[in-house]
Amino acid sequence: MMWFDAQFWPFLVAITLLSITPGVDTLLVIRNTARGGLRDGVLTSLAICAGLFVHATVSALGISLILLQSAWAFGVLKLAGAAYLIWLGIASLGAARRGQGLPVGAVDGERRRVSAWRPLREGLLSNVLNPKTVVFYMAFLPQFIAPGDPALAKSLWLAGVHFVIANVWQIAVVLLVGRAGRWLASPALSRWLNGLTGGVLVAFGAKLALTRAPA
Repeated sequence: MMWFDAQFWPFLVAITLLSITPGVDTLLVIRNTARGGLRDGVLTSLAICAGLFVHATVSALGISLILLQSAWAFGVLKLAGAAYLIWLGIASLGAARRGQGLPVGAVDGERRRVSAWRPLREGLLSNVLNPKTVVFYMAFLPQFIAPGDPALAKSLWLAGVHFVIANVWQIAVVLLVGRAGRWLASPALSRWLNGLTGGVLVAFGAKLALTRAPA
């Protein structure tokens, strides 16, 4: 079957190693878990990984190729993604400056009256607006799709595998952060965590903004 052909197993190894490599996604999951508890962390992870299906679809349909060949289109996507990461970073730095700690509900596991849309939006946009993921999927997925395979179906299947592996890893991170909830509730530590994540997100955004379009 084309789903578990000889090309699938190298893909599985590569995508597993990629998923456990720390990056913006892991940082955002940690930040949102520390901010809003297990629910926000899990929703952030699900939303981030849902963006993989968007990238798989546009890659299979050739839209990514258009983005890569158009310096203007790639630049717009790149700046939008960079601006969003910087905005998230500034929000974290603002929380650090105000000395904002974790809410009680995030520590004790109580249901918080916070819209689930916020972590979903943050996770999805951080992934979809990341041009590095566009480039990665455009260059990476075709290596594991045989000439006779239906490109869209195979791309979505591989993205589904990536979705499962990345979620397993990120939700494990969520559970680890959740177990450290009371420790993270310390105002001094919460301020330090907000400041660190905010600075790193701003740095990621600035680096992304300076990234050149691939030749």
